[in-house]
Amino acid sequence: MGGHYIASITLAMSLITVYYFGKSKYSFIEEGTQLFSDRIKHYTRFESIVLTPKHKSRDPLKVKQLEALTILKKIKKSDFLVLLDENGKTYTSRSYAAQLGKWQMSHPSVIFVIGGAYGFSDEIIKRSNAKLSLSAMTYSHQLIKLVFLEQLYRAFTILKGESYHND
Repeated sequence: MGGHYIASITLAMSLITVYYFGKSKYSFIEEGTQLFSDRIKHYTRFESIVLTPKHKSRDPLKVKQLEALTILKKIKKSDFLVLLDENGKTYTSRSYAAQLGKWQMSHPSVIFVIGGAYGFSDEIIKRSNAKLSLSAMTYSHQLIKLVFLEQLYRAFTILKGESYHND
């Protein structure tokens, strides 16, 4: 599919941050997360941060509110906030790479948030600048972290014109 080639570009070195809730209980997810985090750092400034709300609750609405407060305390008005959400926009790998490149060139900090088991509160959805869906299917919030980091790495290899992505 030669018509979909994206020229190799020099990316702005905005900070990419991924926030997520809770460490995985599966070692393969933690190992994969570390592998792709290390690879991404070859392309941009990057950090992956586990968030833990100060208080606990069993009520899904309260959990979403507590997670929103935790996120809002971490971000600045100038941060470009992207939520990984089942109702977000879907992209091909190439179109996502192009969008990521635009976000990086336009914003000093791009923050991706993987919500907890209950999703996001209305408050954090209103604050977001974009919503991204990786699939119409539902994934566990732990597994999606690994899938998303692989796609983030893939996007950088596409932007750099490297051969990781085959089409």
